[in-house]
Amino acid sequence: MSEELNLSNLNLTIVGIGLIGGSLAKAVRKNIDLNNLWAIDVNKNVLKTAKNEGVIDEGFVDPKIPLSDSDITIFCTYPGATVEIIRNNINYFKSNSIVTDASGIKNSIVQEIKSFMRKDVEFIGGHPMSGKESMGYEFSDDCIFNSAEYILTPDENTSDCSIKILTKIIKDIGFKRVTLMSPEAHDKRIAFTSQLPHIIACALMNNHNIDEELGCIGGSFRDMTRIADINSDLWCELIYENKRNILDELDNFILDINNICDILKMNDVKKLKLMMKKSSLRRKEMNK
Repeated sequence: MSEELNLSNLNLTIVGIGLIGGSLAKAVRKNIDLNNLWAIDVNKNVLKTAKNEGVIDEGFVDPKIPLSDSDITIFCTYPGATVEIIRNNINYFKSNSIVTDASGIKNSIVQEIKSFMRKDVEFIGGHPMSGKESMGYEFSDDCIFNSAEYILTPDENTSDCSIKILTKIIKDIGFKRVTLMSPEAHDKRIAFTSQLPHIIACALMNNHNIDEELGCIGGSFRDMTRIADINSDLWCELIYENKRNILDELDNFILDINNICDILKMNDVKKLKLMMKKSSLRRKEMNK
């Protein structure tokens, strides 16, 4: 890969153009001048739609065709599918190209892919911290990444040039910040900031009160449970693969809930107020 960040000479392929892949394709098309923007998907109709809309230059069902000419390949498929597709097509990637993914877990997928990745192809784990509760290309949107965070998980063998190229692409399509961390650190942090909130939302929607006809549903309940409208196949895979970290966070959360129960049982209004003030201040800090 050239040291120059001249993206107009690059061919970029997105594998899987559902919500995230489709949004990436639209954002790249809108903001970056590339040599070619290609997509790979099993759904011919989605590929046809994306091409007719001018989002991609060409779509392929067979991964072998574009991979040999792709300077950058971004996998927006389920974690297990990402590993399988890369393994099955390992001989077709362009020499000195960059391969990355967008899955919500990193440690297991990075370790497995790097165990068989060719030495002349560089794999860097990635995770765009943005999305919607809806799934599919029809819900993709080039604006969903605006001001969001993107995580990359390079290691000691990752070249500075590859990080610079991915960082430029990421920021050019709207992300505010690119954070570098290890796959292990990513999975530990995501267990709290992403996966635990989804589990809590699902728990609320599976509460016995939902079996009855509910009234008095305010905005707070709707806001908290929005993410319970979930892609169960994807999220079961993400949660299962990161279950050790998630179980730790669930234990911590249960302790927090029990602490609130104790405060209420002890009629400790002062401590309750202090807890609420602390949460309010921390939430305001997040908006800065």
